[in-house]
Amino acid sequence: MPDPSPVPPGAFNGALLIGDDEVHAGRRFTAVAAATGMELPGGFVCAEAEHVTEACRLADAAFDGLRRSSPERRATFLEQIATEIVALGDDLTDRACAETGLPRARIQGETGRTVGQLRAFARLLRGGASPGARIDPALPDRTPLPRPDLRQMRIGIGPVAVFGASNFPLAFSVAGGDTAAALAAGCPVVVRAHPAHPGTSELVGRAVLAAARACDMPEGVFSLLGGPDHAVGAALAADPHVAAIAFTGSRRGGLALAAIAASRPVPVPVFAEMSSINPVFLLPGALAARSEALAAGFVQSLSLGAGQFCTNPGLLVATEGAELAEFLRSAAALVRGVPQAVMLSGGIRDAFEAGVARWEAHPGVERVAASDAEACSGGCRAALFRTDARRFLDDPALSEEVFGAASLVVTCRNEAEMIAVATALEGQLTATLQLDAAADLSLARRLLPVLERRAGRILCNAWPTGVEVSAAMVHGGPFPATTDARTSSVGTVAIERFLRPVCFQDLPEALLPPELLDANPLNLPRLVDGQPVAGS
Repeated sequence: MPDPSPVPPGAFNGALLIGDDEVHAGRRFTAVAAATGMELPGGFVCAEAEHVTEACRLADAAFDGLRRSSPERRATFLEQIATEIVALGDDLTDRACAETGLPRARIQGETGRTVGQLRAFARLLRGGASPGARIDPALPDRTPLPRPDLRQMRIGIGPVAVFGASNFPLAFSVAGGDTAAALAAGCPVVVRAHPAHPGTSELVGRAVLAAARACDMPEGVFSLLGGPDHAVGAALAADPHVAAIAFTGSRRGGLALAAIAASRPVPVPVFAEMSSINPVFLLPGALAARSEALAAGFVQSLSLGAGQFCTNPGLLVATEGAELAEFLRSAAALVRGVPQAVMLSGGIRDAFEAGVARWEAHPGVERVAASDAEACSGGCRAALFRTDARRFLDDPALSEEVFGAASLVVTCRNEAEMIAVATALEGQLTATLQLDAAADLSLARRLLPVLERRAGRILCNAWPTGVEVSAAMVHGGPFPATTDARTSSVGTVAIERFLRPVCFQDLPEALLPPELLDANPLNLPRLVDGQPVAGS
């Protein structure tokens, strides 16, 4: 892959990045500073239908070369992407802060997480487990019927369309977890950059292409498409070369992509992370033992990043009593002291304010507290509301997500009502039990099977914000948290979304892939005749 551009590292020129080519001509749009609403320097080309078509065509042409490349080559590619991103340094941090309004520490931390994800998938590839090789040798003498020689491995499913997220401009964006997992699986990626941070996206996109050139990857292994129009994403989801879609965002956006993917002549899977209110159950013993500490932990989690996390604790459930009253007094005082924080975009702020206004106007909901901080441009005022279990159960609208630093407390008369609230919940990314080990185990045992059916991650005595990138993590959950509860978008298990099994029956050795040869030249761990065999 030759270098198509004289643009120096750490710079951008607003072009679309399509394979080896850059597109400079066409309609342009500008980025806006989240903190001020003012236009930022630089104009960016809007992708059109023909650009989507070309990027997807190139991705399809690159697919066989990438999926047949060795795990070591793909691992080196992922590590090189990480190296190129680190080299962007302050250029990346400065632009991301301007476009998102997020503080430098948050962007620097997210850069570290992005780099860590890429390197984690490189380690996974080098560990040899991703092909999942299985060999059932032929049994020609078996009666009543002989068994043929059967060999199975997993291969990439094809080009993946990745949609950048608004709230994670790096870790769930151009070179984030979805892209890292897809490339690790051997799938080329076409990224639809989020329109709120096009400069950040182009900087990272150029880093990916620099790595592709350094590792001599086939043209089309990566492309970046930008623009403010929904038509770009719709065309990408509908393109016949796209084999899967990865999305993090609103329920409306995820369902729109799922509808497009389902209506195609050949439907494809959509792995969309959408809405979640992440219920926290404050059990009586925990409230009695540490209501003040619980209030402090809750408000810190609620207001972190202006509440713009998909694991933000948007619902608290507790039984009535003096302990809950004490918790609410402490939480209210802390909420009033939360400073306003800049939200990611005007659209997100408007949606947050509309959600808070709905609660304010609801006859069955009362405001407990709101931030006393002076207004700032693009800011979010933390708020806490309460209702009772009867009203919550009677009005499904009260369980809708309000994306930002606002939460609803549901008060229950007894344990039966608490379990009824848990049973009525939609699918969630997380559910949390705040419990006392001595006093609350009986109630926790009754809640746990209910929550297992409704959440991808169940926490105990912690707060849901903060998602560890590890092999055991699940960042997913039943609908509408995601469109596919069988997967995770965080952790190395995310690669499973972009792999499918293929069985080879009675193929001569000359035609078998190296992963399935008897000699095991790649030294992979495999399952042979049902028994695990370690690589040498």
